[in-house]
Amino acid sequence: MKQESYELFKNESAHNIVNVIASELETRNESPFWAEKVAPFSTAILSVLIPLREMNMLFDSQGKAVNELTPELFLEWSDFVSLKMLAFTIQKSNAAGELLRTNLKDEVCRTYKEIDLNLLGDYLAHYSVNLEDELLDFPIAHYNLHQGVSNVIKSLL
Repeated sequence: MKQESYELFKNESAHNIVNVIASELETRNESPFWAEKVAPFSTAILSVLIPLREMNMLFDSQGKAVNELTPELFLEWSDFVSLKMLAFTIQKSNAAGELLRTNLKDEVCRTYKEIDLNLLGDYLAHYSVNLEDELLDFPIAHYNLHQGVSNVIKSLL
């Protein structure tokens, strides 16, 4: 991966990261089908990861603490199953007033501030993810679609 990608994810706003990804996508010969899916998908993921980065509460999909937002962490959360899990983790954390379902230290988790889930929730609802019952599955076609989007993003980074 390009070194610039690491600095981008480490320091920039969600808006700037998505703009760089979209600009990079324009320079490639990708299908317009993928191009129209990459920005909303990236925006949805970053709407949660950037606030976690700012609170120094990043974690991976296994709940382990992560020090920096990297392209690899972004790609790990771009898995549709992981993204759904992230949404429910943040939803439960918002309700509890502390970060739940992670291995971060308790004193860190208690400093959690509520994260707006509107962008991520709207995105997931658009793809038939039930936001009320975590155990309900979503159509496999949506999972496959998002694997394709993830692969496009991975090629850009």
